[in-house]
Amino acid sequence: MVKKESQKKEVVTREYTINLHKRCHKTSFKKKAPKAVKQIREFASKAMGTKDVRLDVKLNKVLWSKGIRNIPHRLRIVISRRRNDDEDAKEEMYSFISVADDQATKGKGTVLVQDA
Repeated sequence: MVKKESQKKEVVTREYTINLHKRCHKTSFKKKAPKAVKQIREFASKAMGTKDVRLDVKLNKVLWSKGIRNIPHRLRIVISRRRNDDEDAKEEMYSFISVADDQATKGKGTVLVQDA
């Protein structure tokens, strides 16, 4: 069995479905898209165990595509934990979040993506 410390330092890519509708419920209209971005960052931080979380430009475009008020209900995202190449970085690893190619969410849980 692998220890938790060594698992957190492993490079891995996973695909998740995140329900933004429930995470941004009872949020005023003008704060919905910014709150969705914060919720995705928080989700990735918990899932991957890294404090440094970076969003892809395409993910930001998808979130803001229908405006500040109308965010997507569910979103299929790919979170990859990568090594930090900066010498003066505080964290050894960082999480990079991008949009999955297939946005169908029915019956799909967490999937481990094989890097080719």
